Amino acid sequence: MLLHIRVMQKRVYALRELRRLLSRSEFPPVQASLEAGAMPILVQCLSFGSPDEQLLEAAWCLTNMAAGKPEETKALFPALPLLVAHLGEKSALAVAEQCAWTLGNVAGEGEELRNVLLSQGALPPLARMMLSNKGSTVRTAAWALSNLIKGPDSKAATETIRIDGVLDSILRHLKKADEELVTEVAWVVVYLTALSDVATNILAKSDLLQILVDRLASSISLQLLIPVLRSLGNLVAADSCLTNNVLFADHQTTVNAIQALVKCLRSEHRVLKKESAWALSNIAAGSVEHKKLIHSSEAVPSLIHLLSTAPFDMRKEAAYVLGNLCVSPAEGSERPSLILEHLVSLVRRGILPGFVNLVRSADIEAARIGLQFMELVNKSFIKQEKGLLVTRSSHPEQKNVTNLSWNYMFSLIDANGHLSPLDSSSIILVASFSQVLRGMPNGEGPKLVEAEDGIDAMERYQFHENEDIRNMANELVDKYFGEDYGLDDY
Repeated sequence: MLLHIRVMQKRVYALRELRRLLSRSEFPPVQASLEAGAMPILVQCLSFGSPDEQLLEAAWCLTNMAAGKPEETKALFPALPLLVAHLGEKSALAVAEQCAWTLGNVAGEGEELRNVLLSQGALPPLARMMLSNKGSTVRTAAWALSNLIKGPDSKAATETIRIDGVLDSILRHLKKADEELVTEVAWVVVYLTALSDVATNILAKSDLLQILVDRLASSISLQLLIPVLRSLGNLVAADSCLTNNVLFADHQTTVNAIQALVKCLRSEHRVLKKESAWALSNIAAGSVEHKKLIHSSEAVPSLIHLLSTAPFDMRKEAAYVLGNLCVSPAEGSERPSLILEHLVSLVRRGILPGFVNLVRSADIEAARIGLQFMELVNKSFIKQEKGLLVTRSSHPEQKNVTNLSWNYMFSLIDANGHLSPLDSSSIILVASFSQVLRGMPNGEGPKLVEAEDGIDAMERYQFHENEDIRNMANELVDKYFGEDYGLDDY
C-alpha cells in the first residue's frame, strides 16, 4: 500500500514538472514530449478511478499541448474521448474545468477538430456546464463552447440553444457583476445569433435584448462591449419581422438601444464605432418609425462626422445608415419611396460631399487598410446580414466577415435589372446621387450634385468594367445632365 502511494506521488510529481515545462518555456517542448512518448502515458493517466490530482495534472499537460502548433494539437486525438467523458458529473469539478479548457483549445484549432469533438458528443456536457453557479466553471465552459459552435455549420448552435436550461443560464449569467464571465457568455450569444435562425428566434423572444442594452449602456470594458454589441447587431440583422417584433418603435427599450449605440459611435475605439454603425444600419432598414427615431437622435451628427472624417471603412458604414434613413420600406409589390423630409434634412446638413469623397478615396483606402468586409448586393428586400466572426481565440484579434447591403438600393435594382456583386463604394455614390437627383425639391438636386463635382465622379464610371454600374451611372448623367441641362439658367 505504501509503495503504491509512493508510485502515485512520483507520477503526479512527474506530471506537474511536465506541465510546468509546457507552460513556462518560451518555446514549449511539445514536439519533444510527443516524440518521447508522452501521449500514451497522459491518456493512461486520464483513466477513470485515478486520483483527482493526477487527472488534473494530466489534463493540464494536454491543455498546454493543445495550445501548440496545429499538428501538435491533432496529436491529442487519442485523448479526446476521455477528455469528453470527464466533462460529466462523475468527475470532480476542477478536473471537468481543465478538460473543458483543453477541448476549447482543440476546438479553436479549426473546423476539422470541431467536427471530431461534436461527433464524440462534446457539446451536451460542455453546454450543461454553463448551468453551474461557479464562476470559473461557467467562464471556462462558455469560452470552450463558443469555440466549439463557431461553425460554419449551424447545427451545433441550434443544438446548444435546445439543451434544457441553457437559455435560462445564458440570461442569468449575462446579468452578473463578473464582467469576465459575462464577456465569455456574450461570445456564446454572438455565435448562436450569427449561425442559427432557430437560436436567434428563441433568444429574441426572451429578455436578451433588454439585458444587452443595459450592458451596453453601463459597461466601459472594451472586451465586454465588443461581443455585447455584436450580439445586439446580430439580433437586429435578422429578418425585418423579427426585428420589428424585438425593437418596438414606441418602446423605451428601443430608445435606450439607440442611445447605447450612440455611446459606442462616440467611442474612441474604431471597432465599437464600426459595429454600432452596422447595427444602426439594420435598425434604419426597419419601419418608418425606426427611421424617425434614429433621424431625431444624436446618432445623426455622429454619423455625419464619421462620413466626413473617419477612415474609409467607417465612412462606408455611416453611409449605409444615412442612406437607409431616406427610404421607406416597400410594402408588398410596391417600390420603396423616398422620405423627403429626411433626405432634404441630411443634404442640408452636408452629407453629399461625404459621399463624393467616399468614392474618390475608396480604392486607395481599401488597399491601405485591407477592408475586412465583403459586400454583397441582393435583389430582394435588403438588410445587412448577420455578422459572423470567423476566428477567435482566448485573446482575439477580431476578423469580421460581414455581408453588407443597403435598403434603398432596392429601387435601383428594380429599375436596372439584376445586379451582380459590385464595389460597394461605387453603388453608394451612384445611389446617393440618384436619391438627390430625383428627390430634392424644386429641381435643385442636379445643381447640388454638380456643385460637388458629382458629374465628373459619375463620368468616371462610363467605362467601368461592370456593365450594371456603368449603365446606371450613364443613365443618371443622360437623364439629369443631358443636352437641355442648364438652359433654364439663361
